[in-house]
Amino acid sequence: MIYAFIKKGSFQDSVSLMIISRKLSERPEVDQVSVMMGTPANKAMLDSTGFWHGDFVEATPNDICVAVRTHDEQPEILELIREQLEKELSAIASASGSSQQLLKARRWESACQKLPQANLLLVSVAGEYAASVAKEGLLAGKNVMMFSDNVPLEQEVELKTLAREKGLIVMGPDCGTAMIAGSPLAFANVLPEGGIGVIGASGTGIQEVTSQIALHRQGISHAIGLGGRDLSAEVGGISALTALEMLAADDATRVIAFVSKPPSPQVRTRIINAMQKVGKPVVALFLGNKPEQRREGNVWLANSLSDAAQLAVLLMRVAQQRLMQPEVAGKGIYGLYAGGTLAAEAAMLLSAGLDVPVSESHAAGVMLDAQGHRIVDLGG
Repeated sequence: MIYAFIKKGSFQDSVSLMIISRKLSERPEVDQVSVMMGTPANKAMLDSTGFWHGDFVEATPNDICVAVRTHDEQPEILELIREQLEKELSAIASASGSSQQLLKARRWESACQKLPQANLLLVSVAGEYAASVAKEGLLAGKNVMMFSDNVPLEQEVELKTLAREKGLIVMGPDCGTAMIAGSPLAFANVLPEGGIGVIGASGTGIQEVTSQIALHRQGISHAIGLGGRDLSAEVGGISALTALEMLAADDATRVIAFVSKPPSPQVRTRIINAMQKVGKPVVALFLGNKPEQRREGNVWLANSLSDAAQLAVLLMRVAQQRLMQPEVAGKGIYGLYAGGTLAAEAAMLLSAGLDVPVSESHAAGVMLDAQGHRIVDLGG
């Protein structure tokens, strides 16, 4: 049996509703409870997963849709679930209100007056209202992270164009993950701080790469989410270009890792060209695209999330070694290896660390021969 009700005018972010759904589903009287905002996409999901109820037809993106699945007829369960939902929403509001880092204000103007030094606005309202709130933030000189989804494409382009003109960035819409200067935003992990900056048009991609970087005992300077449409032909990678420029100018960022779903071909070329102007090692992973070559200038092309994380870690370790070891004029590095893989890895690291080219032909086992440095594979 499916029972349902709607809570009108109570927008909540998807992370909070996911937690509430799990808690309500723990009740012994129910099989499962689904709690979602009444957006078109969420309605379609409720339908496809067997939680649809006719009452949801009238729900708006600002309403909470609650579907309760039971194994037998229990009409009284609705009131119990309704009461617990109110308790959970109150608990969320109380927790937010007690946070010393959360600013509560009824109007945008009063919020700016209370916290004038803030340079980032996180927008988590219904999609139909998100663009106007984000625009207010941009006009006030704030960078914007749009956790909200269901924002029309033309509004995204307008907001990102305005941001770029003002030297700001719009992360999103539908940006669920970011970490700025050590502070996790929205659905993000607490990570060690370090010298690797991550840019991603894939929230789960950012999560996986940053987690693997942390497992390799390296840290993150910033993780900048772009939203899934940024690298489409329509948007043109506007926020991606800004993010690259920001990390290029950031002293704390020594290596950049870029993760995205397959971009449009024109945008991919534009992004690669921008990466080559950064002046720092960049690891690029365009999921679904198999790179024909391993490197394009200072850009290392990865073929998996794990590969991207490992490359970023290796390049960061090279950067750290360069800081610890001053350059000695008139001396070169020579490496003789009994194995092609080891020689290739050494050539890659030396190439990235000293900004010298690897050998293309590998004639006579020479993997690198430039500026007095030489890596040779002697054979196994």
